[in-house]
Amino acid sequence: MGYGVGDLGGNLFFTIMGFWLLNFVTDTLGLAASLAGLALLVGRAWDAVTDPLMGTLSDRTVSRWGRRRPYLLFGSLAMVAGMTLVFLEVGGQGWSQGALFAWVVFAFCLVSTAYTVVFIPYAALTPDLARGFQERTNLNGYRMAWAIVGTLLGAGAFTIVVDMAAGAGAGAGYTVAGALFGVISAVVVLITFASVRERPVARERAPAGNVFAGYKAALKVRPFRLALFPWALFMTGIVVATSAVPFYFEHLYGRPELASFASLALLLAAFAAIPGWVWLSGRIGKRTAYNAGMVLFGAALLAAYLFAHRDAAVLFVLMAVAGVGLATNYVMPWSIIPDVVDYDELENGQRREGVFYGMWTFLQKLGLGLAGAVSGAVLQWTGYIPDVAQSPLALHGIRLLIGPIPALFFIAGILVLARYPIDRAAHAAIRARLDAASA
Repeated sequence: MGYGVGDLGGNLFFTIMGFWLLNFVTDTLGLAASLAGLALLVGRAWDAVTDPLMGTLSDRTVSRWGRRRPYLLFGSLAMVAGMTLVFLEVGGQGWSQGALFAWVVFAFCLVSTAYTVVFIPYAALTPDLARGFQERTNLNGYRMAWAIVGTLLGAGAFTIVVDMAAGAGAGAGYTVAGALFGVISAVVVLITFASVRERPVARERAPAGNVFAGYKAALKVRPFRLALFPWALFMTGIVVATSAVPFYFEHLYGRPELASFASLALLLAAFAAIPGWVWLSGRIGKRTAYNAGMVLFGAALLAAYLFAHRDAAVLFVLMAVAGVGLATNYVMPWSIIPDVVDYDELENGQRREGVFYGMWTFLQKLGLGLAGAVSGAVLQWTGYIPDVAQSPLALHGIRLLIGPIPALFFIAGILVLARYPIDRAAHAAIRARLDAASA
């Protein structure tokens, strides 16, 4: 429980960035949709530098608190500053589109770096805390239950705080909300810092050599590739769909206040489904359970494209169905990656969790940035203009973002993940050989 509560803060970040940042940047700051999407993608290019560095740095850290925990302690404060600045209202300052674009890139890179410093070491704690194949799924079940609480707060409570604090204008409301949720993220991370302890790792098993050579070596690990790329594809599809929810309710139904309730239906269904998927994965395997969830999510989105624009109640039902599938994306990928770490240790003789989790987190954030770019481009190409009645083509563009476009990402991810090789028997053999070598 002490470990899991930290991911409440991590999912506050991802949910707020995924659900509300694009809408804030376009409709409140006034940045063109195509430039807004590009700014988020530039932030992901920055992550390509910081994530590998952070992962390797945490692998090589020696301190009285362990390899990972110091970054939870000191990085949590940076989350507060980053969440405040990324939602700072500068749109009323008469800035040009170029100046707004530069500001969004700067603020997004800052908050992304703060996330990197905290949550790559946080995630890399998992292989130390749980060693067994199913034990890791159980641990991540607890963690992801807290993660969904964070997602619920980010999806539902964020705009409530914005509205309550908007006395000085909508932008001021966003700034207050960003600061408040940054503080919440920092507090729960500090709880994790105080709650967990790390297993010591022999110095000779820590990675050495060039940082980027280490990442090149990690990408040569076949099971890692077969888990990593589906993760990025699934994250892209999910964020494309969820970031379109505010646009959908505002422009197709004329009921923007319902967007938070639709997100709530999605996330409550995911929360309720986690125990069932944890149980089922123990019987059919992590890979099969993960793919089954993504099939369900994609099918719900395609049904939404075909039918939901006619009636808001249909979308609510389909969001709940999608949420059942979404639960697998919370638990299974984070249960899979520790098994890959064990495989790599057996093959290469090193414990380099930070390397793998650095790449893992980078691809997660790349999915967020790519989703922003895809969504911004679709809105721009179909003629979306903020704060006006939308053309039929623009409305259809919004429908595409909750439907065929994310479904294509899901299909690609499912096809790759189907080849992932580490099942329960394979992992048992890996652990037996590792334990024998360390005896």
